[in-house]
Amino acid sequence: MNSLPNSDLMYFSFNFDAMNNAKHILVTGGAGYIGSHTVVQLIESGYTPVIVDDLRNAHAKSLDGIKKITGKEIIHQPIDVCDLTALEKVFSNYSFEGIIHFAAYKAVGESVEQPLKYYRNNILGLVNVLELAQKFNVKNIVFSSSCTVYGEPENEKVVTENSPIQIANSPYGNTKQIGEEIIQDFIKSGVDCKILNLRYFNPVGAHPSSIIGEFPLGKPNNLMPVITQTAVGKLPKITVFGNDYDTIDGTCVRDYIHVMDVAEAHVKGINWLKNQDKSLVEQLNIGTGKGTSVLELINTFEEISGQKLNWEFGPRRSGDVVEIFADVTKMLNLMNWKPNRTAKDAVIDAWNWEQKLTNDKK
Repeated sequence: MNSLPNSDLMYFSFNFDAMNNAKHILVTGGAGYIGSHTVVQLIESGYTPVIVDDLRNAHAKSLDGIKKITGKEIIHQPIDVCDLTALEKVFSNYSFEGIIHFAAYKAVGESVEQPLKYYRNNILGLVNVLELAQKFNVKNIVFSSSCTVYGEPENEKVVTENSPIQIANSPYGNTKQIGEEIIQDFIKSGVDCKILNLRYFNPVGAHPSSIIGEFPLGKPNNLMPVITQTAVGKLPKITVFGNDYDTIDGTCVRDYIHVMDVAEAHVKGINWLKNQDKSLVEQLNIGTGKGTSVLELINTFEEISGQKLNWEFGPRRSGDVVEIFADVTKMLNLMNWKPNRTAKDAVIDAWNWEQKLTNDKK
């Protein structure tokens, strides 16, 4: 089996799964942080995910972790979604019930420094996925969007799906706005397809088993791994960007949602799309509906861990939105679902995950 060339391996997987009537879901970026947790939820919901991820922005250990948690063999195709020819071979080998499209660069600061990198990868990857979905008649697509599409909200902190789309604060945010515009035009063209744009807020935490979690390559960009890595000594200190914002304590406020809830929302989204009868595109906020400041998250960690963190204030960071959190009414009404984990739960799971990573290296 291991001596077979890659194309034959793909062919074997296709025939074996077809005989078992596997419900395939294409998951681009499925080895990444949110993607890996979503793959676990898909498997536990009876689906057979096919992961497309070239691991440039993810870690192969995530794939081993998925297998360990679920007890299932993982189908992984290590290709770039921007490679249309390679991606089409995947579509040719599997009959997909749906697609969850995560694959994208996502660091706000890096996108300001390297905008062309973000436009090339994030836009071209989406266009390729949509083109092949149309060609191979895949009707159910969940697009990994972001609350960054709202930009800096005017005169409101809580945003609904009908809140005005402001000018994006970063090239990353702009790629998500453009992505949603492309999807709107795609549906308007008359294609037989149903698409759900999940605008999630700030995913944090890890799988409760501590087998998978956020695995930033190089210096982390997100706050939670900066906190936990500082706690174990991987980073010397935390820089809190700005302390003079018009917020509860002068620091930026976000809607921190547990990554397991975000993962569950994607599975709920696929199931909801499958029950719809006609072409559509819907936008959906995925958050808790509660704002937490940077300092509040730091304080929560210190309370849970029992240790003081080394942190200091720094200048404001270009591209940062001051305060934003979700109105989740539509999510509740559309999918009859809401997150059931708290920010504190997420901090506990993130800390357990970081400690496991540290202990594994000893």
